[in-house]
Amino acid sequence: MNNYASPLRSAHRVRQNNEIAALQALYRNGSLSRAQLAREMGLNRSSSGDIIADLISNGLVRQVDEKSPNPQGQAKAGRPGILLELVPDAACFVGIEIGVEHITTTTIDLATNVLQHRVLAFRGTATALESAVQQGIDQALQNLPPNLLERCEGVGLSAPAQIDLQGRIRSAPLLGWEETDLAEIARRALPIDVPIVVENDANAFALGEGYTRKEAQTGVTLFLVIESGVGGGVLINGELFRGAHGLAGEIGHMLVPDDQGREIESLLGLDHLLSQYCSNIGHNDCSFDSLLTDVRDRVPQAVLIADEWARYLGLLLRQASCIIDPNRIVLGGSVSALYPLVAARVASYLGLGEATHFALPEIIYHDDAEKGSAFGAACMLHQRFLSLNSSRILDAT
Repeated sequence: MNNYASPLRSAHRVRQNNEIAALQALYRNGSLSRAQLAREMGLNRSSSGDIIADLISNGLVRQVDEKSPNPQGQAKAGRPGILLELVPDAACFVGIEIGVEHITTTTIDLATNVLQHRVLAFRGTATALESAVQQGIDQALQNLPPNLLERCEGVGLSAPAQIDLQGRIRSAPLLGWEETDLAEIARRALPIDVPIVVENDANAFALGEGYTRKEAQTGVTLFLVIESGVGGGVLINGELFRGAHGLAGEIGHMLVPDDQGREIESLLGLDHLLSQYCSNIGHNDCSFDSLLTDVRDRVPQAVLIADEWARYLGLLLRQASCIIDPNRIVLGGSVSALYPLVAARVASYLGLGEATHFALPEIIYHDDAEKGSAFGAACMLHQRFLSLNSSRILDAT
């Protein structure tokens, strides 16, 4: 019996691969001529023409006039060239970060432009899981225009949680969550039927921070999110390293080298800082912003707290460097705003014992609030859309 379906399926799959290659090339480069896009796809202009025509017909790609000047800075003579680019509002992707003190939501378009970004105060320890998820979804979709909601291609959720390789939350001690399917809870709460992904907040931050870079990422980067605790994610040559059980990078659980059995993250998080600060200045109502102000103003009580924080951060980074040997360490999260004020102290503590011959990594403070864990969670859906796992591709298979 002859099987005529196999060649047809194979040809269909090749076409889908070429569509994805075209979308990825336009995302990486911003805009390309037809000839340039054909070269990026590894096809001739004739073979790529039908692919491009379909993408234009489906509203994912559009033609625009070339506006860039020539190398001498003067406009080109004659008719402008025609370029191809993604249609930004052809799709949107929603990211939700459920933290301990706040819920952050970010929506991006097909060009990964941030359409909206909201941060609202939240009492994670006093809110049930289902209510927290519903609040995050309501916050994300509240001001999304109906026409954009119709083009939503997925929702990503991130949280300070241990998440296994199957996407289930094993434990989120800061929020009081245990053994739960966060994606299923979100699926029941969402008013639309779209793909859902769940990720640890530090891993989402790591993925998002590198996703919009045009140059290829090389080496090892450790990403830390310092909020109520310390979350960690590791990228190796641009790929997320998850470890054997999906829990790699959680260096905040390292123990302080004393006999009290404390985890280092307990001494770096917001609650510990504010508790010390309120005690030192004799107030019950203190804010992190006022602590930062006092550190800048060299108020002795605040400087002592900042120096202790720098010492424990330096200790943590030194131990992590011995284990992971990163090229760079990126600090994110609200509490990391303290780092620029004590960077020299962190460097001195990190450099202690330099005779171990471990190279000191570059430390980068990430201060773009819009490009945090919620942004990374949205980028995970964007990445999926530009792959063969896109629901647009799967539904057509």
